Amino acid sequence: MKLPGPDHPITIRRSDKHVRVLAGDTVIADTSRALALKEASYPEVLYIPRADTKLDLVTKTARTTHCPYKGDASYYTVNAGGKALENAIWSYETPFPAMEEIRDYLAFYPDKVTIETAAG
Repeated sequence: MKLPGPDHPITIRRSDKHVRVLAGDTVIADTSRALALKEASYPEVLYIPRADTKLDLVTKTARTTHCPYKGDASYYTVNAGGKALENAIWSYETPFPAMEEIRDYLAFYPDKVTIETAAG
């Protein structure tokens, strides 16, 4: 486990945007409670509360990855509109203590789903 610091900063803040995530025409998530995570030089990622996601449209997969700063990520497939978008979502279900804030949140790959944002 590594801690964020000057050489690898990670910030988490409440997003000021309303966020909708779609798979085709199907809304997968809709929230005004997203978190914006900015890690080092990577693009900002919006994390959506599980409570604001249609969990009946997602299925956990066997895929996992490890981040030395955040922990082990689990992945989910989105099933909507007759299509399966394999591993379109990731989540840190038991994040390291420094990243506890993203527990119970999901992040979506923007190349697999449509992420719409509007002023909150």
